[in-house]
Amino acid sequence: MLVQDRTVPNSPKSQIRQQLPTINHHRFSESKSLDFSTWVSENLYKIIVVLLLVTTIAALFVLRSSSDAASLLQSQSQQHSPSSISLPVIKWNSITPITDRSSDQGMASACDGEFEDSKDWSLKGAIYLSLDMQASLGFRVLDFLPYDSYVRKTCGYLFAIQHGAKKIFDADDREEVIGDDLAKHFDVELVGEAARQETILQFSHENPNRTVVNPYVHFGQRSVWPRGFAIGKCRKSGLEPFDIRFDDHAPKVALPQGMMVPVNSFNTIYQSSAFWALMLPVSVSTMASDVLRGYWGQRLLWEIGGYVVVYPPTVHRYDKIEAYPFSEEKDLHVNVGRLIKFLNSWRSNKHRLFEKILELSHAMAEEGFWTEKDVKFTAAWLQDLLAVGYQQPRLMSLELDRPRATIGHGDRKEFIPRKLPSVHLAVEETGTVSYEIGNLIRWRKNFGNVVLIMFCSGPVERTALEWRLLYGRIFKTVVILSEQKNEDLAVQAGQLDQVYRHFPKIFDRYSSADGFLFLQDDTILNYWNLMQADKNKLWITDKVSKSWTTVSTNGNSDWYLKQAEMVKKVVSTMPAHFQVNYKEAVRSEQTLIICNSEIFYIPQHFAADFVDLVNLVGNLEMHYKVAIPMFFLSMDSQQNFDSLLSTMIYKRKQPSANSTTLYSAQAPAVHPWSVSSEQEFIKLIRVMAEGDPLLMELF
Repeated sequence: MLVQDRTVPNSPKSQIRQQLPTINHHRFSESKSLDFSTWVSENLYKIIVVLLLVTTIAALFVLRSSSDAASLLQSQSQQHSPSSISLPVIKWNSITPITDRSSDQGMASACDGEFEDSKDWSLKGAIYLSLDMQASLGFRVLDFLPYDSYVRKTCGYLFAIQHGAKKIFDADDREEVIGDDLAKHFDVELVGEAARQETILQFSHENPNRTVVNPYVHFGQRSVWPRGFAIGKCRKSGLEPFDIRFDDHAPKVALPQGMMVPVNSFNTIYQSSAFWALMLPVSVSTMASDVLRGYWGQRLLWEIGGYVVVYPPTVHRYDKIEAYPFSEEKDLHVNVGRLIKFLNSWRSNKHRLFEKILELSHAMAEEGFWTEKDVKFTAAWLQDLLAVGYQQPRLMSLELDRPRATIGHGDRKEFIPRKLPSVHLAVEETGTVSYEIGNLIRWRKNFGNVVLIMFCSGPVERTALEWRLLYGRIFKTVVILSEQKNEDLAVQAGQLDQVYRHFPKIFDRYSSADGFLFLQDDTILNYWNLMQADKNKLWITDKVSKSWTTVSTNGNSDWYLKQAEMVKKVVSTMPAHFQVNYKEAVRSEQTLIICNSEIFYIPQHFAADFVDLVNLVGNLEMHYKVAIPMFFLSMDSQQNFDSLLSTMIYKRKQPSANSTTLYSAQAPAVHPWSVSSEQEFIKLIRVMAEGDPLLMELF
């Protein structure tokens, strides 16, 4: 994914009063005005639940050169039979103000509509708008709002705007804000000095055919399909509980003009410049209303220079796992592609935003995305906004029909989303292969000039080719050493006890390599987690306690005493800088450092030092578990070692039958893991595919 720097323009300093109407709502099907008995007979069999966990946030900001940042949206479409639909005529300058009936400030509002009127309902900091109170507000939209639908929170929107709201948080009652601090996640004070310092990335606009994106891919969940995403972009089967987590470290990202994203009402911040976009259509299914609103609103945002900004996760959402009839959203999913194409091609010559809004609502009715009822509802909504004192934003020049500016090198940033695990069945998106190949290219670019030296203790005739297929995709070359030489498989003879003796020849053969990574075949390398490691530093398991240990030679076996004597002899012949490094790390001659050395890395600029130390050992039978840590402590100060391997999974004893409970795709390496047959290798590939899904295609 290519994203572009987008700095929020300067905004005038202004005092902000936060008004957050928090409206709890459940969803019913078709929005209608009907009595209770009719509703029961028509809807008793329907159970409306939300299949998808919407944890990623869409925060929609109107980023203007002379006004505040704006807000978040969502939308979708439902087709109706078009007919002769008249465009309402509104005398914009003759709208009578609606009297402010309350002086309360800094409140949230809850609108009754889906539940029985409850006089004893209360929430600290909230104003409860009962049906009777709603009827007394004098809003025109009340004539269009059914009693049995969550769209009645339209009253709450207007009430909050009337009482000075500057931001509106649209939420759902099945969510918990992470940390109970909304301001921690959203830039609710993104004005003044903060606005001048805030940088927001945006999706690249270089591909003109890219008109809609799945925002969850950016946050590590390429398999999750948001409501309102074109059904042709994915497929889904099966139904079972799932737990989906999103990457909270991914940067917020904006959508440029000409590109849209599905957004719903579950977790959305609206800035005041986009309050007009809160209108929930009433002639479509309530399952589609908020998503349809979002696409409609996004298109109109472009007219005022606005953007949708998708934020990292801010809430936990809990849903029941139940099925609901696809027919309730069928038109939405089937027609969303046509809707996006229509909105991108729509143009207006009107000179004021509200005139454009009404014109677009009329055009959408003529195209069958909603009915004439929503055209009239739009007219009522816009008049109510003006009546409660809302000032419509000024228009900006639209750039859709102009050649898009080339993204300069300084503005270009490459962001590769993390791939997080999810239990979501059989969902695939167009472009999955490209995504995985992109990762492979990135890994190869990072390690493509690193030589992997691998020692195989197992039968090389069964595993050597597989190891090369696995790691050869990533590294410059894979040099395999084994006690069993095999010329047909290019396996070189070697002894593990003094494996370091083979390194000088390999270093000389690949003198242009960036570095050399050693790996025993009982340790699995999760190369996708090594991207942050510094290839100019030494890597070793000095912070893995079960791999790196310090033993006393006093009272220990003869083997330790002999190894300690050899170390003392070699250290005494070292150049001064090697001796200083080693003696600073090991202050007592009665101690011996032992490292199992299943994995370590030597940068090219340390290769000559390593060769010199090997030559100092000479013919001494120093074991590699003693020699390798001595070399590393002599070449550089221990505090300079890269610490990436410190988080590897390390057990001394191997679990029975390579238990998958040991393996983790999030660790840089896993030890121990035995591979001595093709069947065991296939089992390994299946677990490693969590981090590199292309492995399932290659093996």
